[in-house]
Parts: sequence; C-alpha cells; structure tokens
Amino acid sequence: MYPHERSLVEEWKDKPFALVGVNSDQTVERAKKAIEENDLNWRSFQNRPKDAERAISDDWAVRGWPTVVVLDPEMKIRYRGHDGDAATKVARGLIEAMQ
Repeated sequence: MYPHERSLVEEWKDKPFALVGVNSDQTVERAKKAIEENDLNWRSFQNRPKDAERAISDDWAVRGWPTVVVLDPEMKIRYRGHDGDAATKVARGLIEAMQ
C-alpha cells in the first residue's frame, strides 16, 4: 500500500488533498523507523502517544489495520473501509469535482 500512497501524495501535491497516517507501532522510535524505512512522504501520527488518554483508533472506531477514511471538504466521511483502490476512486472523484 505504501507505494500507492506515495504516488498519490506526489500526483495530487498541487490539489486539495492531504494524506494523513496513524501509526500503530508501540513506540515512537519504532514508528520513526517505519516511516524512514518505507520512505513515507506524508504526515503520520502515533496512534497513542505517551501520556495520551485515548488512542486515535479509539476515537475513530478503528477495528482493523489499515482502515482508510476519505473526508470531503466539509469533513464528511465519503469512504470508510479497507480497500485502497475504492478509497482512491472516491478521493479522485472529490478532487475532480472541486476543479
């Protein structure tokens, strides 16, 4: 999935698009290593940083990894699931509709 995500970030760099990741690694050091080893070119947040009361995955009701959520400009969920191709199709449609 990483190569596809990297290509989307590059393809849509001048479009109203942002990819944001949530890293489920247990430590910040391990997450940073994963980001570096996989050459991630988007922001990635620790799922449950040290001293956080709740995990991001709890707030977003994530039950499996990866879960992909596509939001429209009004922050309305347009896709939620595990199919990167389906999510890309929805995101592409939103971007095209805004041009």
